[in-house]
Amino acid sequence: MKIALAQLDYHIGNFEGNLEKMLGYVEQARAQGADLVCFGELATCGYPPRDFLEFDDFIRRSYTSIEALKAASSGIGIVVGSPTRNPVVEGKDLYNSAYFLYDGEVLGVQHKTLLPTYDIFDEYRYFEPATEFKTVEFKGKRIALSVCEDIWNVGNENPLYTICPLDEMMAEKPDFILNISASPFSYDHAAVRIHTVRANVERYKIPLFYTNHIGAQTDIIFDGGSIVMSPDGQVFDEMPYFEECLRVYDLEEVTRGGRTAEQPKEKVQLMHDALVVGIRDYFRKLGFKKAILGLSGGIDSAVTAVLAAKALGQDNVRVLLLPSQFSSDHSINDARQLAVNLGMQYDIIPIQPVFAAFEQALQAQFAGTAFNVTEENIQARTRGTLLMAMSNKFGNILLNTTNKSEMAVGYGTLYGDMCGGISVLGDVYKMEVYALAEYLNKDGEVIPQNTITKPPSAELRPDQKDTDSLPPYEILDQVLYQYIENRKGPRKLVEMGFDEALVARVLRMVNMNEFKREQAAPVLRVSRKGFGMGRRVPIVGKYLS
Repeated sequence: MKIALAQLDYHIGNFEGNLEKMLGYVEQARAQGADLVCFGELATCGYPPRDFLEFDDFIRRSYTSIEALKAASSGIGIVVGSPTRNPVVEGKDLYNSAYFLYDGEVLGVQHKTLLPTYDIFDEYRYFEPATEFKTVEFKGKRIALSVCEDIWNVGNENPLYTICPLDEMMAEKPDFILNISASPFSYDHAAVRIHTVRANVERYKIPLFYTNHIGAQTDIIFDGGSIVMSPDGQVFDEMPYFEECLRVYDLEEVTRGGRTAEQPKEKVQLMHDALVVGIRDYFRKLGFKKAILGLSGGIDSAVTAVLAAKALGQDNVRVLLLPSQFSSDHSINDARQLAVNLGMQYDIIPIQPVFAAFEQALQAQFAGTAFNVTEENIQARTRGTLLMAMSNKFGNILLNTTNKSEMAVGYGTLYGDMCGGISVLGDVYKMEVYALAEYLNKDGEVIPQNTITKPPSAELRPDQKDTDSLPPYEILDQVLYQYIENRKGPRKLVEMGFDEALVARVLRMVNMNEFKREQAAPVLRVSRKGFGMGRRVPIVGKYLS
């Protein structure tokens, strides 16, 4: 038997586009002699559809796609994910299902059992878990069909769940496992996926074929990396990351094993590739073409500009240089040089006259007060207004350049430098931004070296440095990582060796600035715990002990 895995970039709600793409890959699989082709979880409608699932027409159109795929299944099996209605009144209205189609018929439907409700997932909001587990017979083989999370409770070891779906199927002695997934990217998740697939194979001693999505759905990014694993626990193949792909495998060869083929998993390259895909798909799927951003001469805007040029093409990215009276000559020159290096259109609009007009307008009200963060924020909001004016006038979507360290501690101005349609670096700590800059320069200097080596500064007052307001990023990022990703509370952080006063200061900044993050642009997720859907913290909460 020859089994084709298709890892595709689906588009939520684009039923015609998703169907057309799958039908094309069915024909590719057929041409390569495949007996069976497998698509991803909820492939008909895209993942995660969220509250679109509450619209009856959305479900009706999912069924229409299944009918079209069923009609295309002459001589070739098709496995595809789609929502199905629950005929029982009690419980949720829908199942998250895997269909097995062949010769115009439905050979089997297996509903998803384990419905994740952690991090970015909220599936129990919509779906009823499966209670029946049956293998599918196809061309003399028994197939254990499963959906994504259903392989993540091997032998009931995951405390989130009380049942192991594949354990339930093993009584029917399947020949191999098929798992259709929509497994989101984080820079360390591919290794975790392989570990989980291997745990299943070692338990059941049969091959496992696992297919994943690629592409981005606003903030959530999918990396592909579909896996074929032999009964010996070796990765027979791991498909490319961030690339649509179809590959056909001979079941007998996979069963024999003796081959290992994994993709490299270098953190910075993965983050780079994910961010490029995130920008590209945000624009493509919303029908946008052109981006704009403020280029300050600092490292965050520089890295964002290079990533945007890679995702959209340099002709589709415009940058504004918005110097203030506090901007250094080298920052302006660095920003100009980067724009020249990238071949981007750039404009220079000094903000000092606009800032002076604000000062004049507020002179009576501010009389007797000293220059402070208020005046700094007026400058940032002036820049935001000018960028949004260009966005509105010419249709260039504004990219936000705030990094995760700044977003965590509130070192940014609402309605100023926090403006934007999508946050490119909001899940990338400052030290990781430096690593990305070095990666982007690996084949020659694109980002001026001075941008990378100079002390970071907002340049909103004379001789300002980020360290005037924040701990050094080398230390700050460590505290933030332990608090945000690893959920280490203040006592644990102190026990780990961090200064108690520093911990109290940093955590207070994080918690006090939740209101800013609630108003921020969607953040491209590249870590295990990004700001957004996957981190739900009360704005008015108090947690310092």
